[in-house]
Amino acid sequence: MKRLFIITFLALGMIGFAQSDAKAEALLTEVSNKIKAYKNISLDFKYELNNISENIKQETRGDVVIEGEKYKLNILGVTRIFDGKTLYTISPEDEEVTISSDNTEDEGTITPSKMLSFYEDGYAYKMDIIQNVKGRKIQYVKLSPIDTNSEIKHVLLGIDATTKHIYNLIEVGKNGTKTTLTVNSFKTDEPISKTLFTFDESKYSDYFINKID
Repeated sequence: MKRLFIITFLALGMIGFAQSDAKAEALLTEVSNKIKAYKNISLDFKYELNNISENIKQETRGDVVIEGEKYKLNILGVTRIFDGKTLYTISPEDEEVTISSDNTEDEGTITPSKMLSFYEDGYAYKMDIIQNVKGRKIQYVKLSPIDTNSEIKHVLLGIDATTKHIYNLIEVGKNGTKTTLTVNSFKTDEPISKTLFTFDESKYSDYFINKID
């Protein structure tokens, strides 16, 4: 799963703020600063992908624990562990572990460690609608890629007006694909195992180990 917004929610970068709405910029800065103050973040989420013209509809659930650049992500039956240097993709169905360097520089890729802050680089923003979702006030910010060649048409980022946490993210592609990530549970500074982001190869002695340089 390449595009993980999510996910892909802690990259820093310069952006053309002059093109952005001051209120939207202030809100996103507040959200970003709050997220960076946490030692770790644990999310349970729902992932939906729809493309009506291609008759594609996919829905799944997943969970991820993020600590700085490190993360452990479970989705579609696959576990991805990134220890800060190396990415381990564990597929029980295929009985295979793929070991590779992190793939953060691929265009359009938003990794779990960046899914809470991907918007900090490459987008212009403006305030959008406010919705009441099950008693929660959700303020949407519309993000438009500065790069006119981007495959993304726009992104809507839903922010809980009370907690200043990200509630959902809706990405609309120029090809008609709509991808939605909704956070069902947002926990912070949870006690986590020291080995959570450590890959133990001895547990997968029966798996094929595929090392990619």
